[in-house]
Amino acid sequence: MIVDPIIPPERVQAMRSEGWWRDENLLEYFDAALAECPDDVAIVDYRTETGEKKQITYRQLAERADRIAVGLAHYGIEKQDVVSFQLPNWWEFVAINIACLRIGAVSNPLMPIFRERELSFMVDFAESKVLIVPKTFRGFDHEAMIDGMRDKLPHLQHLFVVGGEGDTSFEDKLLNHDLHTDAAQLFSERQLIPLDVILLMYTSGTTGMPKGVMHCSNTFVYNVHQMVARCHLSKDDDVFMGSPLAHLTGFMYGMWMPMMLKTKMILLDVWNVNLGWQLIAEEKASFAMGATPFLADLTHSDRVDACNSSRFRLFVCGGAPIPRVLAETAAEKLDIHLMAVWGMSECGVVTTTKLDDPKEKVFGTDGVAVDGCEVKVVDPVSREVLPAGTEGLLLEKGPATFIGYLKRPEAYDVDEDGFFDTGDLATKDEDGYIRITGRAKDIIIRGGENIPIVEVENLLYKHPDVIDCAVVAMPDERLGELGCCFVTLKDGASMTFNDMIVFLKDNKLAKNYLPERLEVVVDMPRTASGKIQKFELREVAKTLHKN
Repeated sequence: MIVDPIIPPERVQAMRSEGWWRDENLLEYFDAALAECPDDVAIVDYRTETGEKKQITYRQLAERADRIAVGLAHYGIEKQDVVSFQLPNWWEFVAINIACLRIGAVSNPLMPIFRERELSFMVDFAESKVLIVPKTFRGFDHEAMIDGMRDKLPHLQHLFVVGGEGDTSFEDKLLNHDLHTDAAQLFSERQLIPLDVILLMYTSGTTGMPKGVMHCSNTFVYNVHQMVARCHLSKDDDVFMGSPLAHLTGFMYGMWMPMMLKTKMILLDVWNVNLGWQLIAEEKASFAMGATPFLADLTHSDRVDACNSSRFRLFVCGGAPIPRVLAETAAEKLDIHLMAVWGMSECGVVTTTKLDDPKEKVFGTDGVAVDGCEVKVVDPVSREVLPAGTEGLLLEKGPATFIGYLKRPEAYDVDEDGFFDTGDLATKDEDGYIRITGRAKDIIIRGGENIPIVEVENLLYKHPDVIDCAVVAMPDERLGELGCCFVTLKDGASMTFNDMIVFLKDNKLAKNYLPERLEVVVDMPRTASGKIQKFELREVAKTLHKN
C-alpha cells in the first residue's frame, strides 16, 4: 500500500487559491467522455506481430475496465494498493489503468523491455500484489520470466497473463469476471480524492536505483490541460502515439489527453515508421508526440508523400533537445507545426515553444514555462539566479510537480520555496526560453530514454578483467546520444565489444541500457585526487562512432 506522499498544506492551499488545482478526479474525465460519446472510437490498437487493428469504443472500454476492476478487487486489491502491469501499447493497458482508478488502486506501468534485474526491484519495492504481463511480446516469454523469479517477489500474490491459460489467464480471471450487482457500491466506496496517489512510475537517476515517482489527479489534470492549451487541441484532434504508454509521455499525452478531449487515441505497439505513417493516414491523426528518433524517422521516410496530409498538423518533440537541422527539415518537409518541449517524469511537460513562435525559438530552444509553472537557472552552489545566457542548474516549480518518491522522502529535492532540482543544466534567455545544455545527473539520454550510467558501470566492475570503467555519452545524429564505455583491463587481458555485451546480458541488464561502443584504454584521465575525468572521455567520444 502506498505511504502518505509529500504534499505540504501550504502547497495545497496555494494551488487551490490560484485555480491551478481543480480538485477533479481523473476518472471523471473518462466518465464524461463515456456519457457524451459512448459509441465513438476511444482506441485504435495496432498489433505489429499479427497485423491486426482493433477499434474499441468508449462503451466497450468502460465495460471491460469495470470487469477488470471487480476482478482485481476479488483477488485482494484494496484502495491505494499498487497494481503493476508490463504491457505494450495495447487496449488492455488502458483498461487496466481505468480499472485501477475505479477501485482506488495505484497504477504502476512498467516498460516491456525491462527484465529480471529491473522488475525484481520495481515490483517488490512497490509491494505489488498483482502483476499483469503479456504471454509473449517481440518473441520474449514474459510469463516464463516471472515464473523464474517468483522467489524475488514475496509480496506478489497473483500473476495474470494476457493471452495466458488456466489460473493465470488475464481473459478468464479478470476480463471476463462477473459484474455483480454491488459493483456500483464497490466503486463508490473506493472513490479517490484528488490528492490520492493514482500513478507510480519509476525513473532512474545517477545511482542506478530506480525511484518511484508519485502523481495525484491534481498534478495530472493540470498538466494535461496546459498541454491542450499550448497545442490548441480540441475534440477534433485524433492523437497518434508510438512511444510506450509506460512512459509519462505516452501515459499522460498519448492515453489520457485524448480521453480528456473525448477523442481517439491511435496506438502502435512496436515503433515502425512505415506502420506509423500508415496509421496516421488511415486514422487521420492530427497530433503526434515523441522523442527525436520518431521525428527523424517520419521526416526521412519514403512514405511521406503517400501518407502525409493537411490533417496531420503538429508534432511535439521532447526527451532531448532537437538538432536544429532536423527541426528545420521536418517542419519544411512535413509541412507541420513543430513544438519543442522539456519535462520529466517528476513534473510532466513544463516548458514548450508556442505555435506562433519565430523559428529561432522553435529551432533553438526547449520552450518557455506553461502557465502556472516557473523555471529558473541558478548557480549550483549558491543557488543564486544567473544572468540570461549563463549556464547553470535548472530548477522547476509548478502545479504539476510530483508529490513524492515512494518510500524515499529524503530524495524529494524540493526547496522551501517549492522549486524542484531537476539535475539538468540549462541556459535561459531574456524572454524566459530555456535550452538544456547538459546534465548534472550522470545519465545518457538515448532517443528520449534515460540510461543510468552507474547501473552499467557497477556491473562492468564485476567483470574479473576490468580494473576501471566509465560510460559517457557519444553524440548520435538520430538518437541524440549513445553509450560509449571506456575500460582499463588487467595485464594480459583482452575484451571485445561482443564480450562486453554478452557479460552485461548474462547479468540481466536491460537491452536498452547496453552501450553502443567499447574503448579499451591503458589509463583513465584522472584528477589529482584520483577521480576519473569524464569530461575528457566525453571529448574523445565525440570523435568516435557506433561499433
